[in-house]
Amino acid sequence: MGFFSRLFKVGQAEVHSVVDSLEDPIKMTEQGIRDLKTSLHEAMASLAQVKSVAIRLKKDSEDQKRIAGEYERKAMLLLQKMEAGNLDPAEAENLAQTALAKQDSAAGRATALAKDHTGQAAAADKLQTKVEKLKRDIGKYENELVTLRARARTAESMKKVNKQLAGVDSSSTLAMLEKMKNKVEEEESLAQAYGELSDGTESLDEQIEDALALPEDAEGADSLAALKEKMGIE
Repeated sequence: MGFFSRLFKVGQAEVHSVVDSLEDPIKMTEQGIRDLKTSLHEAMASLAQVKSVAIRLKKDSEDQKRIAGEYERKAMLLLQKMEAGNLDPAEAENLAQTALAKQDSAAGRATALAKDHTGQAAAADKLQTKVEKLKRDIGKYENELVTLRARARTAESMKKVNKQLAGVDSSSTLAMLEKMKNKVEEEESLAQAYGELSDGTESLDEQIEDALALPEDAEGADSLAALKEKMGIE
């Protein structure tokens, strides 16, 4: 069938050239599948017509074959009536010959129609094979397109993530964190030093009071000696 030959006969180099120039291959592939589905619809319509003709030829052939059988049966009935004496021999033979002529004509038409049916049925079978192949191809292309869509989305996401990560300066971030860590440690050390100074330092007033204060034991001893002297106890 020339229709299918033209549909699938595309040079490989030309296909690669077209695909390489596409800005959006997925959209173009979707359009290509839609075009194939349109071709499939047209091919199925043609297949239905071819099959319809084949069916009609077969039916016509069988009808003519049946008609031929009817004329033969009528010719035999005419001869039987002649033999029984119910019909003039000359008339019976004349009518029988006419019936046989019609039988031959119908049988000839039946044979010709059967031959046409054979050719039409063969064409329908070939067309059916091509239609089935086109169906399988479309199904395969659709499945591959689903996979390619998923891969394209994954590739796009990875490209965005990698592009973002490529713009991140990890070394400067690490240096900033290290600088902050050193600053925090310095602040912690300084706070500890101030705390130690605060614990070991007395105010000037506290130093004076400490210097003037008498030990509690000495003051008590003087009081006890005075009391003994007053009571006359040695």
